Amino acid sequence: MGEKVYEKPTLEQLRKELKRENNKKEYRRVLRNTLIVVVVVAAFAVLVSSFFITVLKVTGDSMTPTLETGQIVIAQNSSSFEPGELIAFYYNNKVLVKRVLGSPGDKINIDSDGNVTVNGIALDEPYASEKSLEPTDISFPYQVPENRYFVLGDHRSASIDSRSSVVGCVTKEQLIGKVIFRVFPFDSFGTIK
Repeated sequence: MGEKVYEKPTLEQLRKELKRENNKKEYRRVLRNTLIVVVVVAAFAVLVSSFFITVLKVTGDSMTPTLETGQIVIAQNSSSFEPGELIAFYYNNKVLVKRVLGSPGDKINIDSDGNVTVNGIALDEPYASEKSLEPTDISFPYQVPENRYFVLGDHRSASIDSRSSVVGCVTKEQLIGKVIFRVFPFDSFGTIK
């Protein structure tokens, strides 16, 4: 029986093997660091979207011409709103976007032509289309209850909003935040008025 003979590796073979092992270690280190960065960025994005901003896709015609179906907007989480600002809020497991017209304690009146007055001052509403009193089942003048906001859609004849007891005034618990920015489509990219 023949005895196995082992040859000593040459210096060049040892260098190649060492280089290969070092490359494997470097690859593992880069992969590990990349995965750590991806996880941290994803966690940061989830935190930001949970506590500071919410991304929403618009559906329906109640906010035309300001917002159109299919547009993507960003709502900044907030708990106080000024009249005229757009807000997003939860209603029956859906997210609705409407315009704040009355704050807690304000007296709202809408005439038969759909013109809105708040605390006796007529609002200039260049954003509103097809002004209408309907659909409504509440009587005007109407005082906004404490801790609630009176909201209307910009396309008044097609919007179900605070004029209807079905939606009513928005409570602070329903609020998501101010709709401040449009991200899609890109030709409409920018702040929302």
